[in-house]
Amino acid sequence: MLGQFLDFHRATLVGKAAGLDREQLARTHPPSTLTLIGLVKHAALNEDHWFGHIMLGRPRAEPWASAPWDDDEDWELTSAPGDDPAYVFGLYDDACARSRAALAEVGDLGTLSVNQSRRTGERFSARWIVLHMIEETARHNGHADLLRESIDGVTGE
Repeated sequence: MLGQFLDFHRATLVGKAAGLDREQLARTHPPSTLTLIGLVKHAALNEDHWFGHIMLGRPRAEPWASAPWDDDEDWELTSAPGDDPAYVFGLYDDACARSRAALAEVGDLGTLSVNQSRRTGERFSARWIVLHMIEETARHNGHADLLRESIDGVTGE
């Protein structure tokens, strides 16, 4: 059931950005600098970070491993408007597939992550990570709702 809720929110995010051209996907709604394409790339980063790096302890995948984080801590958000939308949507689709595979590999939602919290030093359960990703993706769907409405008036799931 948790996986289904997460997949629903993943599909909702993609749906919010569907049917828009490159310029529309890169449009901001001032004073915010968020873009729909930036939210999709940010969601891809979160998928790879939480399921691959934190839960399984895998090294960061590209493009995250070589991103210039020291120069721009929001690189995934700020670089996305310059990316080909097909690339970003593919990046997200691939990250979600890796996340599903990671959960299948773990199997038990009570399994603790390989990597620990930077703040507390505690490890996260797979259940906590899935719930966090539901929360994270749903929160960004709210941002995506507002962005999409400001672009062409489309609202709803």
